[in-house]
Amino acid sequence: MQTRHKVLIRRCPRYDPERIAAIVREGMQELGVRPRGRILLKPNLVMAHPEIFPHAFTRREFLDGVITAVKAVATDVEELAVGERSGITIATRYSFKNAGYAPIVRQHGLKTYFFDEARQVAVPLGQPQALRRRLFVPEPIARCGFLINLPKFKAHPWCRLTLSLKNFIGLQDDRHRLVDHNQFLEHKIADLQSVIQPGFIAIDAITAGQKMMLTPTPFDLGAVVMGTNSCAVDTVGCHMVHVDPAQVTHLKLSSARGFGPMNLDQIEVGGDFPLEQVRAKTRNFQFCHERVDDYFGPGGNLRCTVGRFPEPHSDDYCWGGCPGALQEAMHILRGFTPEVDRRMGRIRYVVGAVEGPLELAPGEKVIFAGRCTRWQGRINGRRVSIQGSYCSAGEVDEAATASNDMLLKVGQALARSALRLGRPYVHLQGCPVSVAEHVFTLASLGRIGNPLFDRRLLWPNLAAYAAMRSHRLLNRLKPPAGAAPLT
Repeated sequence: MQTRHKVLIRRCPRYDPERIAAIVREGMQELGVRPRGRILLKPNLVMAHPEIFPHAFTRREFLDGVITAVKAVATDVEELAVGERSGITIATRYSFKNAGYAPIVRQHGLKTYFFDEARQVAVPLGQPQALRRRLFVPEPIARCGFLINLPKFKAHPWCRLTLSLKNFIGLQDDRHRLVDHNQFLEHKIADLQSVIQPGFIAIDAITAGQKMMLTPTPFDLGAVVMGTNSCAVDTVGCHMVHVDPAQVTHLKLSSARGFGPMNLDQIEVGGDFPLEQVRAKTRNFQFCHERVDDYFGPGGNLRCTVGRFPEPHSDDYCWGGCPGALQEAMHILRGFTPEVDRRMGRIRYVVGAVEGPLELAPGEKVIFAGRCTRWQGRINGRRVSIQGSYCSAGEVDEAATASNDMLLKVGQALARSALRLGRPYVHLQGCPVSVAEHVFTLASLGRIGNPLFDRRLLWPNLAAYAAMRSHRLLNRLKPPAGAAPLT
């Protein structure tokens, strides 16, 4: 049994595909990696746009270099493909195009899998610690023989860091992605490790992302991180930016389930970029692991009231759910509307079980967010009772999830705005309420521009959405392909 996993940190100061290809090829050889069979590359393409989301995703030059290296090293290849599911209900086709992946994939002759279009299949989970007995993943993942994980090195407002383990959230379509994406998010990430293990990991840490995951602040890290074990790679990634691995809950849970180490004593760190030098460079690397009632302080028109939450392991805050989605939504709105915090109408955001009056400012509207939110009191003299409808993980049927369609979310937000009938509040149902729904509701109640209708996004996004819906229908009409054993 292997007792020490090897992780390589290599210097790479710029996005040069030839240099990246050489680094990855040498890394595979040093780690004894030889891809074969049905090979699938999984980047982090949560969102991509050259102006608004330029640093959120695995760069095209990185993908180009890795593909070149894989083609040079792989043997007995049955299929070489790239697959991903973007975030916030945007069609993956749209982000794929914005990231510049299409010409790279065509040049190398790869097959593309958009996971939001693929047939979803159930994969049983055998671990007793798992939240569920099964998870739904796209058919290409179920048939994959050799997974190459290509995360983006980023801070994360809910999980501290998003590296190899967290990148598995992109394995699921929207309908299943938000299941347990609440106080159990870290547990869900650990559950996903039971679906498939990567044969090789290469993290794009050339330009890392600080603070947010969708709208990160760039950090010139100049590195490529490689390994074959997600826990070992993420442990080294934590130390690279001065994070105690024990503070990354999904890493701690995954390690406890036997997926790999979280102690440097069990990891051999190699490469030409010593860990001590990396840490010296990242002394000022910034995170944003703050509660929303602290983050949105005086000076803006958004105020937050946070109550108690139903799960005892995190009853003081829901790190994986609605509050974090609010943060990401506001950062997206800032990208489209400068100084949105002051230009939007007054909004009070309420989440969790809250007691006592809200003491609203004149004209302040209220968003009650999530199924766990409860409150009773008066708003503008009217008696208001917000009843919670929270379901624990065991009460949620993962096979009967509600649609998380983009146009449906927009329509619901517009309908709520039109049908409020003078009420100064809305109650968003969901566990969690998605980032997209937060964006649409804040734009509607705050009377600011909805990013979806921005001229830079509207028609290309709608065209990608229409193509996604058409291909999804066609794929579901096809007979299911035989699934190879997961590795």
